[in-house]
Amino acid sequence: MERLKQQIAFILEVDKLKTIYRQSLITDATRFENDAEHSWHLALMAFLLAEHIEEKVDLLKVMKMVLMHDIVEIDAGDTYCYDEQAKLDKREREEKCAERIFTMLPEDQAQEMFALWEEFEQMETPEARYAAALDRLQPVLLNYTANGLSWKNHDISVEQVIERNQRIQNSSEKLWSFVRGLLDDAITRGYLRKRKT
Repeated sequence: MERLKQQIAFILEVDKLKTIYRQSLITDATRFENDAEHSWHLALMAFLLAEHIEEKVDLLKVMKMVLMHDIVEIDAGDTYCYDEQAKLDKREREEKCAERIFTMLPEDQAQEMFALWEEFEQMETPEARYAAALDRLQPVLLNYTANGLSWKNHDISVEQVIERNQRIQNSSEKLWSFVRGLLDDAITRGYLRKRKT
């Protein structure tokens, strides 16, 4: 019964992910997406897009990674991917939250969560590369569909978007080619600037 109580406490704690808002707008551009929605979207994408990646992956592991990768933002907050200043202490803030939240679980599950989170962060295994590719692809899709509003609000250039998202290529040339086509169209439509200022 103690194990179940720990798991339920964790489940209730991570409900807070629904209150952490990101900088990406949902497709109708009426509000910002929250971390729980983002994680769900990535899990769905993981199995739908697996046919387009070059490496064989353990899809269950990828789905676990994308469902839990942002749990650390419950305490650390969402760090905007183009905010270089906020990135400076991002790892420290996230580690502190990982320690607090993952250890709510029974020891074996806490260790699995730490391992999955660390693997995702390192982006060295096929599963982590695919999970990271999805984590980059999804905001690009949302930003493009919302007419580039978030990119415009933060004065983001196409160079910044390419620099941030070229890791998609490490998992799938096909997905990266698709993204490059979207970015070219985003420039044409005025969603993105061509150059950094």
